[in-house]
Amino acid sequence: MRLLVVEDEEDLVDALRVGLVRAGYAVDVAFDAPTAHEKLEVNSYDLVLLDLNLPGGDGFQLCRTARAGGSGVRIIMVTARDRLDDRVRGLDEGADDYLVKPFAFPELLARVRALLRRDTGGTSVLEVGELRLDTARMEVSLGGRSLALTPKEYGVLHYLMTRPGHVVSSEELLEHVWDEHTDPFTHTVRVTVGNLRRKLQTEGLIETVISRGYRLKEPA
Repeated sequence: MRLLVVEDEEDLVDALRVGLVRAGYAVDVAFDAPTAHEKLEVNSYDLVLLDLNLPGGDGFQLCRTARAGGSGVRIIMVTARDRLDDRVRGLDEGADDYLVKPFAFPELLARVRALLRRDTGGTSVLEVGELRLDTARMEVSLGGRSLALTPKEYGVLHYLMTRPGHVVSSEELLEHVWDEHTDPFTHTVRVTVGNLRRKLQTEGLIETVISRGYRLKEPA
């Protein structure tokens, strides 16, 4: 899943990026409101971590603009503003959650997972046939056999498992599993899917649909 961190404190951004990448997420960063607005217009994010005090604007306005434009991206406001009226306003402007600084990183991760679970029926464990993926523990198994996946292999499988039976294009995988620094003309998606297939050791579980993309085969 691909996240946008909107925050002007560089040390905090660095810490968040390291932790989120280790947790299997692709992470883009915006240090000011105009850049965040531009990235939200151009890219398809699964979740945004949004500070309120930003150069060139504030998080309330950015959230309001995103919602007015029809964006359904999950938004967590992460800010030092701890007053009740700020929390209420943030939620009323369209935020899905509100987290006050300082915070414990495990709590932030739990809130991210909770919001992203809304797209998977509220469960932290995805199962397609004998394939099982635990988003809280980042553990994957097939028929009881544990699989050791790289972060990108995990990300591709996670995305496909949220859409079993549906064709997912390489462009869509690139948009949601890799960050903005990835070359759009790279073969990284094909290579990652190939490596994932070898680790699954199951013929045809991830099908190639010619000229369209990939599909995770649903159990009969």
